[in-house]
Amino acid sequence: KSTLVNALVGEKIAITSRVPNTTRRRIYGVANGEDYQLVLVDLPGFQKPMDKLTERMQTTVDTSFEDIDIVLFVLSARDRIGGGDRFIARRVYALGIPVIIALNKVDNLKPSHIVTGMKAAAALGDFHALHPVSAVTKDGVDELRGDLLHLLPEGQPFFERESATDQTDTERIVELIREKALQLTRDEVPHSISVELDELDQKLLRAFVLVETDSQKQILVGKKGAVIREIGVRARPEIERLLGKKIFLELVVKVRPRWRREDAQLDRLGL
Repeated sequence: KSTLVNALVGEKIAITSRVPNTTRRRIYGVANGEDYQLVLVDLPGFQKPMDKLTERMQTTVDTSFEDIDIVLFVLSARDRIGGGDRFIARRVYALGIPVIIALNKVDNLKPSHIVTGMKAAAALGDFHALHPVSAVTKDGVDELRGDLLHLLPEGQPFFERESATDQTDTERIVELIREKALQLTRDEVPHSISVELDELDQKLLRAFVLVETDSQKQILVGKKGAVIREIGVRARPEIERLLGKKIFLELVVKVRPRWRREDAQLDRLGL
């Protein structure tokens, strides 16, 4: 989903990973053209809340259906449509606004597989359009963007023309670091990770990579610091492109017990 938002915007504004529920907050992506501005709202996925964090994530979803003009319903062409997809379909079709279905991840699939997926997606409800796309190869993305723009009402832009997102540099930095941590961990560890910026000056960027237990800290640090060092190696080039300058990136792993379950901790992290 976030990969498709990035493709529609034309630059990376949301992190992506194979971990479910990677997106934790509402993110606005802004695609600007000569005569249009398309604002995409990237949301956490629908889920059954398990703690304070996931409660807040689901509340974000539930309260984000106001003042929207179109629903872009993203499905994976590589997965069977299941009960969760049908639940989401009932929610979005009940809004009474146009629904465009994007059947994503069609790259490297046989045409017959794509057709089967499109038939299954079409059976979910009364949609305005259905687009087979690949967010990775960008196939079908221009056509999808054009269809979204066709449905937009005329009005004034919501963001400055040079803006690609509503996020601050700090928010984007901590998310880039978290993305690299997600790439290098598995099982329960990715869900327990958060990142907090401690210091940013002309040359130094120090961030705390937070986990909930000592065992998670050991995994994230790795043997002789190999894992946390690799997180820094992967994150630094993207952070430098974002800031437009070279930086020294220092990452410190800290245990912050139960941070996902305490409102004060979530407030501190902007979640």
